[in-house]
Amino acid sequence: MSLVKAKKHLGQHFLTDKGIANRIVESLISTDKYNQVLEVGPGMGILSDFLLQRKDFETYLIDIDTESYHFLNEKYPQLGDKLINGDFLKMNFDDNFPGKFAIIGNFPYNISSQILFKILDNRHKVVEMVGMFQKEVAQRCASPAGTKDYGILSVFLQAYYKIEYLFTVKPGTFNPPPKVHSAIIRLTRNEVEALDCDEKLFWRVVKAGFNQRRKTLRNAVSAVMPKDKMDDHIYFEKRAEQLSVEDFVALTQHVTKLMVV
Repeated sequence: MSLVKAKKHLGQHFLTDKGIANRIVESLISTDKYNQVLEVGPGMGILSDFLLQRKDFETYLIDIDTESYHFLNEKYPQLGDKLINGDFLKMNFDDNFPGKFAIIGNFPYNISSQILFKILDNRHKVVEMVGMFQKEVAQRCASPAGTKDYGILSVFLQAYYKIEYLFTVKPGTFNPPPKVHSAIIRLTRNEVEALDCDEKLFWRVVKAGFNQRRKTLRNAVSAVMPKDKMDDHIYFEKRAEQLSVEDFVALTQHVTKLMVV
């Protein structure tokens, strides 16, 4: 089999360290909650080799790169229709996964936020995710309130998932090496089925708060509701980065009450 050439336009950086690959696969721990795992962007299968050794779940692979697909089809003929040539971001999960499942991957950094929002949109099905991201993105996902890295992505993900920053990966373990450090994070679905507030308004409030993160929420949230409807609630005097997920839920509840008055 001829090796797959990494393609810049797909953001491909192939992991070459088998020890790290095994460590990533071993980070899937919630297998009592699912029996199917989808690997995104398997490339030449360094993670897949270890995934297919696991007997506690079925492994599915999806890659948008046709060259990778043909390489993997030859390497793993036993996969059959569990090897998919397609775009993860356009994938209808219900077509392949009737129940809950997990996602794993060395994700292309140029679409990392889109991947995370795809997972968020399917949080009722995706109960665990172990993934490689640019280090700064991984830190942003896992950062608690009150830190400089805490932002929109942090709040949205932490509303529905427990997030753990597992370990950092150096550029030299990839071919070609990226210009940045990478990191592995694990998302584990929490018990929240629905937030105790208007979820659409919650998303609007969070986005408005962080879109003007240097301003107090009284000024930032004016993009959602007029200032003359606001009262002297303490949250309006804080900045977005100072509020936890629970605080944003409470703020959304309060904004809802003020908007109907």
